[in-house]
Amino acid sequence: MITLGLTGSIGMGKSTAAKMFRVLGVPVHDADATVHDLLANNRHVRAAINDRFPGVVQEHAVDRQALGTAVFGSHDSRRDLEAILHPLVRRASESFLRCHQVLGTGLVVLDIPLLFETGGEARVDGVVVVSAPTAMQRRRVIARPGMNEARFKSILAAQLSDQEKRRRAEFVVETGLGKAYTFSKLKRIVIAIRAAHSRSGSNH
Repeated sequence: MITLGLTGSIGMGKSTAAKMFRVLGVPVHDADATVHDLLANNRHVRAAINDRFPGVVQEHAVDRQALGTAVFGSHDSRRDLEAILHPLVRRASESFLRCHQVLGTGLVVLDIPLLFETGGEARVDGVVVVSAPTAMQRRRVIARPGMNEARFKSILAAQLSDQEKRRRAEFVVETGLGKAYTFSKLKRIVIAIRAAHSRSGSNH
């Protein structure tokens, strides 16, 4: 089984690329969706977050905006939150991989926003980085609810630069040229990997 890592800085089009991989028949494990599920449904996670960030859990639910404010601009707070969430996200992704290994799936994708920052490239066979021009990235992000320039800059500061991600990736997909272009580029990547995997399988 070939495992691709999908990553990219905030606002670069990673969620759109993940949807396109699914359309192409490639199973995707979404780290962000796992975090949302943990915050919504795991009482142990909620308790740990409430202990570390008092007041962000209201009526058995995590106020995501309050949590974002609590960790905003603080390296220590962000690290503590990641220490609560990342091991559980990792466990969920490993379960996903085991399941598809058993099913005999040929190609899967791990969608991980902080793939390089957390050493996730060691867990995959290749990395796809989505990228767009800086002005487009900023426009996409600032349009999001609850986002402002200061928060955008803080998020960027916690991430590896787009330039460095592009340098370290096996595949770079430009998302600023329209969805049709992005889809065709991803389709070519999938076809090429499946063909190479098929050839290597036939050689054994």
